Amino acid sequence: MPHPTAGVIPEPAFTYLALIISSLTIGYYVGLGRSLGYTRGNDNHAGGTDPDSDDEVGRGKRDGDSESEQDSHDEADLKTVQPNWSEESKLVLVVRGDLGMTKGKIAAQCSHATLACYKTLNRSNPALLRHWERSGQAKIALKLEKTECGTEEDEMLLLKAKARSLGLCAQDICDAGRTQIAAGSRTVLGIGPGPVGLINQVTRHLKLL
Repeated sequence: MPHPTAGVIPEPAFTYLALIISSLTIGYYVGLGRSLGYTRGNDNHAGGTDPDSDDEVGRGKRDGDSESEQDSHDEADLKTVQPNWSEESKLVLVVRGDLGMTKGKIAAQCSHATLACYKTLNRSNPALLRHWERSGQAKIALKLEKTECGTEEDEMLLLKAKARSLGLCAQDICDAGRTQIAAGSRTVLGIGPGPVGLINQVTRHLKLL
């Protein structure tokens, strides 16, 4: 006949076993928390910007600088332009030539302008953006030249105002001034994406970069 206490864990042993399990559980979660903290730290470093990098959009966000004047854009007006599936769509990048930017600098600024226009339309007129994406994503770089009306910056502001009056997305990029040019300099104006005919009303007179 089995002993009445057979199979029953003695109370001291049970206490020790509970302590061991508790210790292992606490240790596991503490280790997990440290691991997650370390991983997040690495992710933040990887997702941030190199202190020596020339990625001005990331640095601008970190330092509170603005690379594009998106706040002044009334995005409600952008809903007035509807995609015309029988007409091609394009994005135009108007580059100032009087700042002496290198090719690499121009490429970076054009990338900033493209992203600014993309984000703006993605919020305000996604149908127009999808049409551009499905019709080849045409991107045209144009050269801004000084006119009798004033400087190239003055001309850029006039183009931006005209584009917005037509309901087009227009975002200009203001450089942070950490590398080649003065802080606050307008470098590139992105117009679109939008119908080719509508954008041509603004930029028809400009030459290819």
